[in-house]
Order: sequence, then structure tokens, then C-alpha cells
Amino acid sequence: MALHRSIAWPGAPLALASAALFGASTPLAKLLLGHADPWLLAGLLYLGSGLGLGIVHLGRRFLRIEAPEAPLRRSDLPWLAAVVLVGGVVGPVLLMVGLTLTPASSAALLLNLEGLATLGIAWLAFRENVDRRLMLGAFAILAGALLLSWRGGPEGIGWGALAIAGACLAWGIDNNLTRKLSAADPVQIAMTKGLVAGSVNLALALSQGAAPPSLAIAAGASVVGFFGYGLSLVLFVLGLRHLGTARTGAYFSMAPFIGAILAIILFSEPLTYRLLAAAVLMGVGLYPHLAEQHEHEHAHEEMENEHVHVHDAHHLHDHEPGVPVEEPHAHVHRHAPLVHRHPHYPDLHHRHRHEQS
Repeated sequence: MALHRSIAWPGAPLALASAALFGASTPLAKLLLGHADPWLLAGLLYLGSGLGLGIVHLGRRFLRIEAPEAPLRRSDLPWLAAVVLVGGVVGPVLLMVGLTLTPASSAALLLNLEGLATLGIAWLAFRENVDRRLMLGAFAILAGALLLSWRGGPEGIGWGALAIAGACLAWGIDNNLTRKLSAADPVQIAMTKGLVAGSVNLALALSQGAAPPSLAIAAGASVVGFFGYGLSLVLFVLGLRHLGTARTGAYFSMAPFIGAILAIILFSEPLTYRLLAAAVLMGVGLYPHLAEQHEHEHAHEEMENEHVHVHDAHHLHDHEPGVPVEEPHAHVHRHAPLVHRHPHYPDLHHRHRHEQS
């Protein structure tokens, strides 16, 4: 079933681009692991993302290319701190540990668990609408991940797979918390997360006796971090605005397939039947998310917020003197109560409750 442009654009391309960048970073990080401590490498990846986005942020101001984005406010800081701790410190360290104990192609596909964790938390904790087809798809993804990580015999699921699963849980929490910040400037969010999380991980790794990396390794990790963690997160936050957390996480589940393909090429790992079967299960699980349609009459309650917008059906408001009129623009504005019907995802303006079917 084809997706309607009105609800899939631009959220789906943004989320898929984010997935492609992060998926490519996994086997590339595996290449670097032989030359750097896992904890140290996690710090370098995030610090590279923060520094790279810092250059982008300063470049926008120097060149006077002002993005019409709402800045982070004081009320956002608790959410940002939680995002940095869970997603920027705990998640990357667990992933690096898992990568040292798991083949790169298996690790890449196991990262599909992040989408499952994201969807489950969005549904159970934040009450985001998820129907039966989406849940069945999520269970298919879980089945593929279990098939991939099961080693048989008394060993069962390896410690590397458990570490990667822990990283996915951390990032699932991170993704849902980031939803609270998705109205603000995504470059500022990702830059802050990268600088703080990278500095903390780097300092902790060095304090535990990790050897400083060579200049070449540090530079390589910075480049991988900028694209695979920094730019990927910017695109992910933009996807959250249009799709909501669960759907963005589902699109992001394409990342492990991209990573697995690169791992097979880079490391000459065998294309096994188990790998193919897991990939099929995960692909079947992803399809319901890609084919979803959602339309019903819904009510918008009166609210006040700040984010980039144009004057569409959800933004019919007057402006105070001094507010720029060029669109798109960002300013504090009030939404009047509204009842209407159209196709939509749980984006910034459609986070309403649904009757359980």
C-alpha cells in the first residue's frame, strides 16, 4: 500500500536518512575498535559529533544563515540531561562492549531491538497510538533478533548480544525522551548531547587507564561520529516532529540492514542462512509500519508552544509586533481549539489519545 505524501513527507525520508547514517557507522566503529578502548571510542564518537555540529552551528551564525528554529529553553534542561546520560553515556558504552564480543553483521542486525524498545516505551509509557499490526511487526523484529543472537547449547544468548540489547533499551528510552525536545533546534540538541556525552565518556575512559588514541584514530572516530551520531540525530529529531516516536523508531530499524550489508563487504563475513532468515523476519516486521494509514476525526486542545512552522490549518494565529512574518518562522504561539479530520501521524500537533480497538 503506498504511503500518502501528506503524512509520509518529509518525516519518512528524514528518518530513513538518519537510519542510513547510523547503520553505516556500526561496522566502521568495529574497524576502529581494534585500535582504541571501547569506552574511549564511545567518547570519541560523540565528541566528534558534538564538535562537528558545533562548527555547523557557529558557521550558521558567522555566515548569517539563521535557521528558523526555536532554541532550547531552561525548561528543556532536565529532559536534555536525561537524554545525554541514557543515550549519550550508557548506550554507546554498551554498544562498544557488545561490538568487541559479537560479529559486526550480527551486531548490526541486533540493533533492530532499538526500534522495538522505542515502540514499546512509546506505547506503554507515553500512550502513543500503536495498533495490532504495528505490534505484530514489532514481534517479528524481536523474533529476528532472537534468531540472530541465539548460539545454542548451554551458552544461549551471548554476553555481547546482551550488551547490545542493553544499548538498544537505553536508546529506546533516549528516543522517547528526545520527543519532549523535538520542537527545538535539532542541531543545538545534537551538539549539546555530543559535547557533554563525549567529554564525560572520554574523561571516564582515560581515568580508568585507557591509552590515548593516535591522531589518525581520533580523526577517523570524529568523522564517523559526526555523520553516524551527530547528523543522524539531527535527522532523527526532525523525523520525530512529523512521525512521532514509535513510527520514527520503526523507520530507523532500517539502520541494521544497512550496517549488515557494509559489514559483510568490509569484513568478508559469511552470508549465512540464519542471517538471511533474521533479515527476512525483520523486514516483515518493518512493513506494517511503512504501509500504515491513519485518519479519523480528532480534537486539538488549546495550547501554547514554540517551534518552527508555517501558517497551515494548525497555525491560524495573529502575530505580536516584531515577530518576523517570513515563513517558516519560530515564535511562541497559541493554538486555538480545533476539530477536523485528515490523515496524520502522532506528530507535534497530533499527540492525542485513541480509543482502544
